[in-house]
Amino acid sequence: MSTPNTQLEKNIDKIVPEDIINTLQSGYKVFTGDSAHLEDFLKHGGQLLRKASQRFTTTQLIIGVAVVASIAIIAVAKTSDLDADEAHS
Repeated sequence: MSTPNTQLEKNIDKIVPEDIINTLQSGYKVFTGDSAHLEDFLKHGGQLLRKASQRFTTTQLIIGVAVVASIAIIAVAKTSDLDADEAHS
């Protein structure tokens, strides 16, 4: 007879590298201006977030989202700085 913990672990979807790769690829395409991939980005990101929410505690999820948001802000800031430098040249 299996315990409730082992049954719960069987129901949890594992995060596979393809989930991360698909999210990053579609995110990059949206970031570079290909808005046709926005739906894919939201779908892949949602799947990854759902799987992560099954695995991590609330605190770990909040910290993870904060880290990802910080990286995104830094990337956007650097890109806008590069664009501004090219415009002045």
